[in-house]
Amino acid sequence: MNKPSFHYKLPALQKGDKVRILCTARSAQKSDLINAEAFLESIGLKVDYGDTIGKVHHQFGGTAQERLNDFLKAWNDPEVAAIWVARGGYGSIQVLEGLDFALMAVASLKPVIGYSDVTLIHNKMQKAGLPSIHAFMPLEVGTRSAFAKASLEKALFNEKITVEIENSRALTPQTIKGKLYGGNLSILYSMLGSEDLPDFAGGILFIEEIDEYLYHIERIMYSLKRAGKFNGLKALLVGGMTDMNDHQIPFGKSAHEIIQDLTADFNFPVIFGFPAGHVENNVTLKMGIELEIEILEKQIIVKQ
Repeated sequence: MNKPSFHYKLPALQKGDKVRILCTARSAQKSDLINAEAFLESIGLKVDYGDTIGKVHHQFGGTAQERLNDFLKAWNDPEVAAIWVARGGYGSIQVLEGLDFALMAVASLKPVIGYSDVTLIHNKMQKAGLPSIHAFMPLEVGTRSAFAKASLEKALFNEKITVEIENSRALTPQTIKGKLYGGNLSILYSMLGSEDLPDFAGGILFIEEIDEYLYHIERIMYSLKRAGKFNGLKALLVGGMTDMNDHQIPFGKSAHEIIQDLTADFNFPVIFGFPAGHVENNVTLKMGIELEIEILEKQIIVKQ
């Protein structure tokens, strides 16, 4: 069965709640998390650190087993209200098999926060009907915009987030509502064929990418399309396509042109320029939660 038969609501944190920072992928030192700690304290939350913070196993924040144990420890700790993954890179896939969110949700439910490599965890949570928070990492607090930080604060307390962008492609005015899925494009591609990728039909898909070759963007888009992952979408929301690469002989299309061409035969709107992903203004998104897109003549208003 592709879709879960039930869905959970995103828990709202309360002032004084504890957020645990830990590693599911690359390593992080406590000294690099001072800005994250200050941010959480400034919005009335407490911070503590998982056992993986400060651990180094090659490029990872501990062995795969140590990272899995640390995540499960945080999930099962009643004093921890949310889990914030310290950084991305590569490595979350090494712990994914040990996370049975359908079973875990019976005992506990809390937001998992992060993006990029954390896309693996987001999608496995959405497959089980659980919400999560797509937002910048603790190591990035000092380089993210005030609006991005304000949006994460709102998401943590489950308040409404509203983003306005220009309707630069003259999309037809309409209002669209659907559950939000997605994340990093390469990670979604890597999940094809696994049991962890949810069915996006009836929902809105968000994608973003960094540091990829343009031909690979086309390969990914073709693969997702051929796998039926665009079938039944209500909208495609495109975030940052940051630092794209090309060969000496140009590929001939931009990332936006590739995406536009390979979705041209669908009737859902493709919305470019949403401020989320590997960008300074990485606005928070609530994954697995209904998103409303109001397309007006000159602007697009995204609410959640």
